[in-house]
Amino acid sequence: MIIVVKNEGDKKKLDNLTNWIKNLGLDIHYSKGETSTILGVIGDTSKVDIDLIRSLDIVDSVTRIQEPYKKANRKFHPDDTIIDVGGHKFGGNHFQMIAGPCSVESETQIIEIAKAVKEAGATLLRGGAFKPRTSPYAFQGMRGEGIELLLKAKAETGMPIVTEIMSAAHLDMFRDVDVIQVGARNMQNFELLKELGKTDKPILLKRGFANTIEEWLMSAEYIMSEGNEKVILCERGIRTFEPTTRNTLDLSAIPVLKEKTHLPIVVDPSHASGISRLVPPLSLAAVGAGADGLIIEVHNNPPKALCDGAQSITPSQFSAISQKIGVMLGLVGKRMD
Repeated sequence: MIIVVKNEGDKKKLDNLTNWIKNLGLDIHYSKGETSTILGVIGDTSKVDIDLIRSLDIVDSVTRIQEPYKKANRKFHPDDTIIDVGGHKFGGNHFQMIAGPCSVESETQIIEIAKAVKEAGATLLRGGAFKPRTSPYAFQGMRGEGIELLLKAKAETGMPIVTEIMSAAHLDMFRDVDVIQVGARNMQNFELLKELGKTDKPILLKRGFANTIEEWLMSAEYIMSEGNEKVILCERGIRTFEPTTRNTLDLSAIPVLKEKTHLPIVVDPSHASGISRLVPPLSLAAVGAGADGLIIEVHNNPPKALCDGAQSITPSQFSAISQKIGVMLGLVGKRMD
C-alpha cells in the first residue's frame, strides 16, 4: 500500500498515522519528495481501512499495490536511486563503465589491465577472485589471493573494485571490496542475500539465466529487506532455445525495469553473447535502451585467458567502444565521469 502525504501536513497528525500503522504490525518505508512524502506500507495491508486513511486531511491519496516487492518498487520510491561508489555514481543521469578480466590470473596481469581500461574510460575495475564453473576441473580463481591482487590494482590506479562472492562464509575477505557481485547462479541463494543485506556495501545483483524480472526484483528485495538498499541490477542474458549465442541479451528488461523499480541497472554484454565481436554492438544497444552502465570483460591476451577468453575484448577494442559510448550518452541524457 502507498500513502501519499502532503508535506505541509501537521507533523503530529503524521506521527499519529505512522504509529497507528505500526501498531497493526506493519512496516513503513519513507520517501520524501519536494511536495509530498510517500509512505510505503509493507506487510499484510488487508487489515488497513483505506477509506479511513483517505479521510485524513494530511493524506493526498492511498493506493493498494499488487507487486510482492515493496522496497525495490518505484511506486514506493518514485525518484531514481543514486548509488555512489568511490565518487562514481550509478543511476539517474549517471553512467559508469566497469571493465577488467573474467578472472585474476597474476599481479602483472591485473595491474596491466587495470591501467589500460582506466586510460580507455573505465571507472571501476572488475575481476573474478572466486569463479563458479560448471566443471569442477576448470580454473576456479585465486580466491583470497585474487582479492589481494585486486586491492593492489586499486592502489595503483585508484579504481574501485568489483568482484563476485560465492558464500557468506567468505564475507570477511570482502571487507575492502567496493562492490560485491552476486552471480547468476547465486541470484536465489537467499541466505547469502540476507547476509549481504546486513552489510553497507553496494551489491551488483546479476539476473539468473532462467529467472523472470519479478523473481530478480524479489532477490533484490531480500537484500533490501535486511537494511541494505544499495543494489545495482545487472542484466547478463537469459537462457533461451537459441544456441547461436551463449545467452540471449534481454534488452527489453531495461525499459521495463525503469518502470518497475528505482534501482540502477547495468548490462553485461560479454556473458550475454559469449562472443567478443558481439560485445561492441550489444554495448551500444544497451546504452540506447537506457542502461546506467556496462560491465565488460577485458583481457590483455584473450586467447591465453584462463577463463572466458572467447568473450573477452582487448584494451584497444574497449577504448573504441568507450569513445562511441561517449558520443551516445548525450542522446540518452546521461553522462560519464
